[in-house]
Amino acid sequence: MRDVLSTHVVAIDHVGVAVADLDAAIAFYRSHFGLESVHEEVNTEQGVREAMLRAPGDDGSGTAIQLLAPLDEKSTIAKFIGRNGPGLQQLAYRVTDVDAAAAALRAAGLRVLYDEAKRGTSNSRVNFVHPKDAGGVLVELVEPAPEDGSHHA
Repeated sequence: MRDVLSTHVVAIDHVGVAVADLDAAIAFYRSHFGLESVHEEVNTEQGVREAMLRAPGDDGSGTAIQLLAPLDEKSTIAKFIGRNGPGLQQLAYRVTDVDAAAAALRAAGLRVLYDEAKRGTSNSRVNFVHPKDAGGVLVELVEPAPEDGSHHA
C-alpha cells in the first residue's frame, strides 16, 4: 500500500496554516522569517482569504506556506480555529492528476472528502483525505492549473 500515490505525487506543494488575521500573519512571516507573499486571493467556495508565501528567490518550485483566514464564522477555517486555535491546518501534496490520485486512495480504503475536485488556489484542482485516515493530518491533493489555463474534466 505504500506506493498507492507514487506515480502521482511530485512534490510537497505547501503547508497550510490557519490564521485569524491574514494581513497580520503576512507581516509576521515577512518580518520574522523573510517570507514574501507571492499570491493572494479570496476563495468564496472554500470560505477563505489566503496568501501563498515563499522564501526569497524561490522560483515557485519550492514548498510554500499557505496562510488561510476565514471569510466568516461558518467557514471550515473558522471552525478549525474555534476547535484548535490558529496553527497547522493541512499538508498538501502536488499531484499530476487529482482525480486519479483520489481514485487510487479510495481504492485503498481511504476517505476522500469530495466526490469531485474543487477549485483551489490559482485555479488548481484540489481534494482532501480525511485526517482520520491519514494519521491525524488533513492531506490536500493539489493539481496545479495547466500553464495554458485549460482544465481537463
